[in-house]
Amino acid sequence: MDPDAVKSTLSNLAFGNVLAAAARDYKKEVLANEKAQSSRPANEEVDFDDLMDDPELEKLHADRIAALKREVEKREKFKRQGHGEYREVSEGDFLGEVTRSEKVICHFYHKEFYRCKIMDKHLKTLAPRHVDTKFIKMDAENAPFFVTKLAIKTLPCVILFSKGIAMDRLVGFQDLGAKDDFSTTKLENVLVKKGMLSEKKREEDEEDYEYQESIRRSVRSSANVDSDSD
Repeated sequence: MDPDAVKSTLSNLAFGNVLAAAARDYKKEVLANEKAQSSRPANEEVDFDDLMDDPELEKLHADRIAALKREVEKREKFKRQGHGEYREVSEGDFLGEVTRSEKVICHFYHKEFYRCKIMDKHLKTLAPRHVDTKFIKMDAENAPFFVTKLAIKTLPCVILFSKGIAMDRLVGFQDLGAKDDFSTTKLENVLVKKGMLSEKKREEDEEDYEYQESIRRSVRSSANVDSDSD
């Protein structure tokens, strides 16, 4: 079996809504190869049908589609609350923003401070990865009331809110090795440890890997049967 054909088929199988279409395309390709090479075994189509009728694969596919649907619904709900992006908010909107979401990360910054720009870059990267947490920023010069109320003395200052209450903070880069070249992963790990980010994203990545691996095993099994037939 052509390795490129297997790779192409596998890539299509990884997407739930196009599983059946991918199977049909693969089937057509197999039939075309049979016509071009009369020596190919006639049971090749049956082997692939057996793969598609595998109840374990079908259940895995159905479970994954259901999980993806739940995830889409959850993401839409969070997006309506302003999650999924790193946004600037005004002092007048601040209270509403931090009280409407369970977890909020707010960066108090100064537009001329180099380290604030570094923090901006990393938070902007993390925001779409962790939609269950809201990421916002506020210009400290334009928010004197909350700067005083929250006793902010050093910038950048990242305040961590849980259910509207300031539970913790990152002051400067003290928790990040006190260096400017810390990685986004370093910041992500610190926020996970502080309970502001969930490890679910990583767990979902692992589930995706296991899902794709199960399909790879099934395709390899089908390929081995075809090889034996030859």
